[in-house]
Amino acid sequence: MVSVVQNVAIDCADAYELARFWSRVTGCPLHAEDGPGARETQVLLAEGPVLYFNQVPEAKTVKNRIHLCLRPDTSRDQEVGRLLELGATFVADHRNADGSGWAILADPEGNEFCVLRSESDRAAMSS
Repeated sequence: MVSVVQNVAIDCADAYELARFWSRVTGCPLHAEDGPGARETQVLLAEGPVLYFNQVPEAKTVKNRIHLCLRPDTSRDQEVGRLLELGATFVADHRNADGSGWAILADPEGNEFCVLRSESDRAAMSS
C-alpha cells in the first residue's frame, strides 16, 4: 500500500489572489469554481499534485520548511526576470559563476521558492 500526494497546501491571507499569481507562474488554470473571495483555491497543474491555497487568519512568520523548486523552459535568468515582473521578490542569490546554483524568490505573501537552471542552461554548461 502507498499514498498518493493529492495536493501541496499553501496557507495564505488571500487564497484567490495568491492562486492567481501561481497560475501565471505555472501557466496552469485555476479550478473553474474558484473566484474572487474564495477561501480555498486550486491551481490545476498539468502533471503532479494540485497547488491548493487555503486562507488562514495568521500571517507567515518564519522561513518555509517546504518550498517549490521551479525549472523554467527558458533560461533561469530570464525566468527570474519574468517572475519579478509578476510580483515575486528577490530573496537570495545562490547562482555561481560557472552557471550552477539557483535563485531564491518569494511570492507576494512571502513564501520562498527556488528557480533552478533550465535544461538549456544545463546543456550549455556541459558542451
